[in-house]
Amino acid sequence: MIEQTPKSFLGFDFSTQRLKAVLIDENYVVRQEADVEFDVDLPEFRTSGGVVRGERGEVTAPPLLWVKALDMVMDRLVLAGVDFSTVEAVSGAAQQHGSVWWTKGSEDKLKNLSSEDFLHIQLASVFAADSPVWMDSSTSADCRALEEAVGGPEELAKVTGSRAYERFTGPQIRKMYRTRPRLYNATERISLVSSFACSLFLGKYAPIDLSDGSGMNLLDIHSMKWCEEALKACGDEDLVNKLGTPVPTASVVGNISKYFVERYGFKSTCKLVAFTGDNCSALAGLRLRSGWVGLSLGTSDTLLLGLQEARAPPAGHILVGPTADAPYMALLCFSNGSLTRQNHRDRLVGPSWDDFNELLRSTVRGNMGYMGIYYDTAEIVPRAVSGRWLWDASGKPLEKVAPQFETRALLETQALARRAHAEDMAFRLDKSSRIVATGGASVNKELLQIFSDVFNTPVYIQEQHANAALLGAAIRAADVWSDHVGLKLSGSELKVSPVATPYSDAENIYTPMMKRYRELVQQVPTLC
Repeated sequence: MIEQTPKSFLGFDFSTQRLKAVLIDENYVVRQEADVEFDVDLPEFRTSGGVVRGERGEVTAPPLLWVKALDMVMDRLVLAGVDFSTVEAVSGAAQQHGSVWWTKGSEDKLKNLSSEDFLHIQLASVFAADSPVWMDSSTSADCRALEEAVGGPEELAKVTGSRAYERFTGPQIRKMYRTRPRLYNATERISLVSSFACSLFLGKYAPIDLSDGSGMNLLDIHSMKWCEEALKACGDEDLVNKLGTPVPTASVVGNISKYFVERYGFKSTCKLVAFTGDNCSALAGLRLRSGWVGLSLGTSDTLLLGLQEARAPPAGHILVGPTADAPYMALLCFSNGSLTRQNHRDRLVGPSWDDFNELLRSTVRGNMGYMGIYYDTAEIVPRAVSGRWLWDASGKPLEKVAPQFETRALLETQALARRAHAEDMAFRLDKSSRIVATGGASVNKELLQIFSDVFNTPVYIQEQHANAALLGAAIRAADVWSDHVGLKLSGSELKVSPVATPYSDAENIYTPMMKRYRELVQQVPTLC
């Protein structure tokens, strides 16, 4: 009997504060992990939280930091005993919106790397500047100029999936073109962090993928090509060449470079699947399809929605989907998530979720009509000032209500807001819909039951891994490789556990409350 050679798949996540790696086998079981924490493991770069803060809202990161972190994480995988000769494909995720500026001649250096030396030593001189990252807020003037050039914020959102945001790559490129023209002209290629990371493995410039590329304010999400008006507003006629041609996210972009074959023992046929943004990778990791919801319950709450069509979003973002099951994806980030829930838990009952949940259980679904909006910090969706507002069943504003009613008002109104704004993005629930919850608060079954009732759909939690973006990178490597070679892998189905199902009367209770939420939120002062 011929023994089959084991197959494995490697995923990376170049996040803001860490570089993480995970190895899964052909059954999609996690076999090995490693990580490098930038501030701790690479103190010579003097980052705080993985970034360097400058003046007037500038936030950057040195790309050489990410290169050296890759050297370190590869060595840690070696020490952990990973056999790279079994790896059939590699893919990755990265923080979105950040840009990497390669000097002229950089691709030649990528093509001629010596396996005898570290990457960070050989690539020390290839970057024209530190990389602006998603936390940067220094491009307000460039955002307004971009919107004006394309016909206004609504038109830009219609074409690119988002109005102009300071952190997006297009405004960042425009600022560089406007304020540092010599650097712009000396740049041979502009990569996203994801395509930069892929380039390190490919040994040449890797293309930007459509999913991450649609978070730049530069890509026409309908034609899947660069928007000419946006390019003209952000750079010169050479910008299209500096960006290269984007490719579908589920693309094999080539084989791993000779450097990794010789230094680490990868097989020369190991495929590289296009790297993508972390939120895009998370959607893939959660196996979201159209009508499904990825619910990340963290410091802020994030909804990832699989969509069949793109509609100009009134808030949030529409991106090209990373998988065939969801041609488009919506991203909605709510500033007031777990931290706000925790703050009001402390105020109402002290530092115990058990006590909070006990108070919650003393109320009824629908909360006798009491509703509340709690913004401890200015909200993104919708754009609103911080504050707290309470109403009774008749819509009368209240200064305070009994603590038990506040506990349910906090959670129910948050869940109603998530659904209302998802529906504004053309999201529709059907009988096949489900919520897949991740993040720290996903262990709170009382909270998940409220989301199940409000969305009138079952809630599941993912069993495989807490980091959906990292796992998604390895899963994408396996899925795309599987399609590429025509071999179905046994572990490709999503592994989730059901934790909450809606009560039979949930729709009757929460549909009228949804209408009330839409009316009440209009009373909250908006941000200019």
